[in-house]
Amino acid sequence: MTEPDDLTFRTARAADAAAIVALVESAYRGESGLRGWTTESNLLDGRRTNIDDVLTLIAGPHSQLLLAERGGKLMACCQLERRDDSGYFGMFAVDPLAQGAGLGKRVLAEAERIVGETWGCATLRMTVIVQRDELIAWYGRRGYRRTGQFEPFPYGDERFGIPRRDDLRFEVLLKNLTEAAA
Repeated sequence: MTEPDDLTFRTARAADAAAIVALVESAYRGESGLRGWTTESNLLDGRRTNIDDVLTLIAGPHSQLLLAERGGKLMACCQLERRDDSGYFGMFAVDPLAQGAGLGKRVLAEAERIVGETWGCATLRMTVIVQRDELIAWYGRRGYRRTGQFEPFPYGDERFGIPRRDDLRFEVLLKNLTEAAA
């Protein structure tokens, strides 16, 4: 017998900031991140985010932090930002103990719905560290295409982590939401 799915989505509030930081850090850094497959621990040390940065995203006029909860427990989050006629997707984190069960797909689908239907944007854009081949492939299976456009890694800015190598950079991935809806 399967358990009923009680996954709910909502927009983050300032009171959620500490829980969001804990979730993001657990998914991307340290020992807990190694339990999941999305860790960046082999590429970066240091913190992934902090409370001030999360509060800035929550308060941003064109930004939304989407939370996915199950039974009142924060399971996943992502940042959405409206940039002209497109949306930006970032700070995607799923509890490492819940990864691999389809939760990430559901959060991404809800993010696409918000950006496409609610905001009326035609595309959703993101940046991914080019060394994250498995993650880029995961997005590819969900309709995101590699653009061949790159952005430099912000070396020297510890808000993005402390690099463990000197060849990091981001690649822009893009999904046309109007094609996906057709």
